[in-house]
Amino acid sequence: MQRLALSGTILLAAAALSACAGNTGTEPTGTVDPVGTWGDIATTSEPSLVLADDGALTGTDGCNRLVGTWTADADTIAFVDVASTRMACEGVDTWLSGLATGTIADETLTVFDESGEKIGTLERSE
Repeated sequence: MQRLALSGTILLAAAALSACAGNTGTEPTGTVDPVGTWGDIATTSEPSLVLADDGALTGTDGCNRLVGTWTADADTIAFVDVASTRMACEGVDTWLSGLATGTIADETLTVFDESGEKIGTLERSE
């Protein structure tokens, strides 16, 4: 009976600790919070991203709409399952549609492509 009570206590403690440690993956482990608006969403011809606290991503590359998800691990943001419309927009640099990862320093989001090359930056606007 004493072993059963001890086992129950251990299981309860383990469950409580795992609940506290549960991380949805959308919150960074560092001190920088990526949730918010990056770029000017009022100017649809300019690139912008909105990173929601539930891990959703919406935005534009200045021409095409972007939707997907994001996760953060330490100081790196991974942009996951990002889909884009494919309109032809003359005179628009659609660099943001190549996003794969990002990092934040101060109020600047630096965006990298799949090969790790820097493709652009966005300033936090909200």
